[in-house]
Amino acid sequence: MAHLAMLLLEGKEDVVFSNYGMWLFLSVGAVALFCVFIPLVTWLDSRRKEREAYYKSENIRRLAEAPGDASKNALELLREEDRLTRLKTIEGLKVGGLITLGVGVALIIFLRSLLGGGPGSPYLCGLIPGMVGVGMLVYAFFMAGPVDRPR
Repeated sequence: MAHLAMLLLEGKEDVVFSNYGMWLFLSVGAVALFCVFIPLVTWLDSRRKEREAYYKSENIRRLAEAPGDASKNALELLREEDRLTRLKTIEGLKVGGLITLGVGVALIIFLRSLLGGGPGSPYLCGLIPGMVGVGMLVYAFFMAGPVDRPR
């Protein structure tokens, strides 16, 4: 497009706009994507989360106000949701650590076979994602507290 603009500024009259329609289509598509679609999806997601939080708090409030063992049940429900959230986080760390470790090992193998193992070969760059994966796995298995223990 910049090439066509330069030709027009130079006064060339044999400029052909063969791809003008495609350029216009892609420009309108990019504007629609970044100015309409992404903010709309973000807004809808925030509304959904807000509704879920509202209904959850209403249910817990009703359980807490009910007579008898309902308040104990509400506290147990909160503890169980907290436990499930922590369990999901730990499992995500395990999966992320394994994937990152695999990427690091694969990068070492790929760069070693592609560029050789001579001095100055960058195959050791694969240690960076590999060590990040090892760190995630060490935290998930050894440093994170047990999920069943209350905080």
